[in-house]
Amino acid sequence: MKENKFNIAVLIDGDNAQAKLIKEILEEVSKYGKATIRRIYGDWTTPHMNSWKEVINQYSFNPIQKFSYTTGKNSTDSSLIIDAMDILHSDSVDGFCIVSSDSDYTGLAKRIREEGMFVMGIGRRLTPKAFVQSCEIFTFAENLITESVSEKRSKSTDKSSKSQPKKTTAKSEDVNKEELFKESPSLDLSVIDKAFEIASDEEEEIHIAKIGASLRKIDPSFDPRSYGYRNLTELFKSLDKYTVIRNEVNGLNYPLVKLK
Repeated sequence: MKENKFNIAVLIDGDNAQAKLIKEILEEVSKYGKATIRRIYGDWTTPHMNSWKEVINQYSFNPIQKFSYTTGKNSTDSSLIIDAMDILHSDSVDGFCIVSSDSDYTGLAKRIREEGMFVMGIGRRLTPKAFVQSCEIFTFAENLITESVSEKRSKSTDKSSKSQPKKTTAKSEDVNKEELFKESPSLDLSVIDKAFEIASDEEEEIHIAKIGASLRKIDPSFDPRSYGYRNLTELFKSLDKYTVIRNEVNGLNYPLVKLK
């Protein structure tokens, strides 16, 4: 997958996502390609969308206005789905990122995959499993929040950042209380073993990236950050059953994993 040519449409359900994570969302998407189409859907006449108004220009997103025609129900999901299908058939992108925790996008994710296109999702851990499993990759927003808070904490300890207002630090602590103290999922070692077995193909030493691809096939939401590790290499280093081997190629490290 060539990042410089792999174009992704980022479609955000403004009624069902967090504006404070817009930077982290784009950084996550950049791991797989370029966010060439950027749209946020919602009723921009309501106070609920005020938080998005502060970031749309900063991160070059197009606001898509959709009025709520009935009480308790809005047209954001249907509008996003219609736009996604138009983009799908325009051949202007190579993949999609749907940012929402709403199960209404399950059918859309399935339809995109049927076309053989890349589709990722970003949403909270409460996202219905059907939507998660319909994506090729699904990233939980809590993992993005963890990284965001860690960065803010490190900055707050830097002497050069003392001049910044305390309001930022307070916001970090609010996010920390809301998201980070939630019970983390337990690591299913059988999934790790199965992914290693699939990736091994009778080889003793396996590239860790290959194991990561197998893990995503088994569980699109598998993410080392969910278990307190920055990356897959750190996770495997913590497991007694496996050994991580440094493997330098042209000055870059492409770790290998093998059974002890």
